[in-house]
Amino acid sequence: MAFDKIVIAEIAAVARARSIEPAALLAVAEIESGGRAFALVDGRYEPLIRFEGHYFDRRLTASQQKVARTAKLSSPVAGAIANPSTQAARWKMLTLATEINAQAAFESTSWGLGQVMGAHWAMLGFGSVTEMVNLARSGAAGQAELMARYIEKAGLVAALRRHDWAAFARGYNGPGYRDNKYDERIAAAFRKYQGGPPAAAGTDVRRLQELLSQAGFPVAVDGIRGPKTDAAVKAFQKSRGLTVDGIAGPATLAALESLTPPAQTPKPVAPQKTEASLTPARPAVSLWTLFLSLIATIFGKAKP
Repeated sequence: MAFDKIVIAEIAAVARARSIEPAALLAVAEIESGGRAFALVDGRYEPLIRFEGHYFDRRLTASQQKVARTAKLSSPVAGAIANPSTQAARWKMLTLATEINAQAAFESTSWGLGQVMGAHWAMLGFGSVTEMVNLARSGAAGQAELMARYIEKAGLVAALRRHDWAAFARGYNGPGYRDNKYDERIAAAFRKYQGGPPAAAGTDVRRLQELLSQAGFPVAVDGIRGPKTDAAVKAFQKSRGLTVDGIAGPATLAALESLTPPAQTPKPVAPQKTEASLTPARPAVSLWTLFLSLIATIFGKAKP
């Protein structure tokens, strides 16, 4: 699966803002998410998640552990709580976990394009884990921002900039990165994105911004998917009775396109009068007048 052009543009914009090659950040996002930015869960689009039962277990009180273990939501053994194959089922698992301890549940989940653990919220400068989760759920740009912030705080930007995929993989994926060829896969993804797609994708964001402006939700047409564009998308969705998720998906784009005024056929322009046509015509000179003038000239010269 591959990201659509708007998601590519959003990730690329976050990368440029942090002086990271767009292709490099896109490569990380693709390997971590499999090229999916969202999952459809109960009619809404949500970021991809992975729930870690052993993280959850260690954050619970003894009484909470008893409830969670009975419900097969936690275990002191890493990997003992399997993640369902579908994102909808994972979100259902997360919902059940929040009923036991919401903060512990959010901290025990990896979020979005970069699969950043909620437990890192304080290190990443958030006021709470809920604040971090809200950013991840705000859209592809928010997920990319979260991923980029983690890369910076983990001290991995330099490895990314010099294309040291092994060093980056060790820091981001762990010491066992070679087992799943993480460094090789990220290098291949980087080569795929290098040299064109991120820049070209900005055209699609510009088109989105043009459509929003034409629909009465003016934003700067700069090709960068920022908070103002996200807010305009949500405002438009609300005005049209669409799902307010900030995602410029097929339904939203179709609604925007339907409001685009048809091309106007230019009216025919009346031919302009030339300077010559504005000059009064000289009266015609008859042959008889010319003959008389010639006779007068001849006899005039013949006088002594």
